[in-house]
Amino acid sequence: MSDNPLAYEDAKSRGILWGFGSLVGVVLIVMLVLGEWWSREPEQFSVQDEAVERMNVTHTDQMPIGYVYANTLAHIADVILFKHGGYLSNDVAPPGLFCDNIQNFEYGALVMLRDATTALRNHFARDQSQSAEDPDLAKAEPYFYYERNSWALPSTESEYIKGVDALHAYMGRLQNPTSDSKPAQFHSRADNLWQYTEVVIKRLGGLSTRLAASTDKFSGAAHGDPSNPVDINMPTIGQTPWMEIDNVFYEARGAAWALVHILKAIKHDFSDILLDKRAMNTLDIMIQSLESALTPTLSPVVLNGDGFGLFANYSLAMANYIARANAAALDLRDVMNRG
Repeated sequence: MSDNPLAYEDAKSRGILWGFGSLVGVVLIVMLVLGEWWSREPEQFSVQDEAVERMNVTHTDQMPIGYVYANTLAHIADVILFKHGGYLSNDVAPPGLFCDNIQNFEYGALVMLRDATTALRNHFARDQSQSAEDPDLAKAEPYFYYERNSWALPSTESEYIKGVDALHAYMGRLQNPTSDSKPAQFHSRADNLWQYTEVVIKRLGGLSTRLAASTDKFSGAAHGDPSNPVDINMPTIGQTPWMEIDNVFYEARGAAWALVHILKAIKHDFSDILLDKRAMNTLDIMIQSLESALTPTLSPVVLNGDGFGLFANYSLAMANYIARANAAALDLRDVMNRG
């Protein structure tokens, strides 16, 4: 034992502090590494390959119309739930609690998944407006509309998994119409696609407007004309707060990621009507624009430069691609609405 008790106690205290500081440092490093890994956006997948694997066939020609679309929706939900780190929007502990970028990505993808599931239930799987809706799709759609940030019972994940299971049940009846259960239906008609495209147009238009509001030059574009009495009471769009710019950007990325897969599934299952209407090129423009919107970013933060300044503005670049996809969607709607 040291002859100096004070020196011994001081060394002991410093040793405890050093050990505690080392532990905190290791925990922070682990949290940073996990947070970075969990925040990675999911890769794109082949909608046809996933459907072939799910149905266990050798080619998509062996699948019934609508199988690729329904399987794409189920796989989008699976990717959201089981990607790196799992579903993070309802995390209440770090590092998932602080991964807000991927949480907004999940929300953007979830909105597109909900719209596409609603279209499947209300339009694609129904012959006429007076026809009965599909029982499995009537179960699947409400599950995906469950609150996205519930961590208590029932958790968000458990409800979304039930929605995926209901989609799989619909796909099973679509695949085997001779079974004892009611055969599933999928109608790839122009009017059905027109109704879904109307929803997509509104979603893309809203996203491009919010993205463009990252700078004050664009935020006042919807203020209305003061000289027009009708425009005085129009809602104004203010500039996006600096702390929310990345939230809107990653929400748009998630929406583009989900929608590009849904459109590829539509390209397969609606191929006859798209070719007949000469609209295949229009759909390809939408897909290419959304794929361009998913180009990997080079900066660790969402840059918000101004005009032709030194730094880029990621939000305006994203808004350009989304607006181009929206313009193609308008053309697609018009083509599908013609006799």
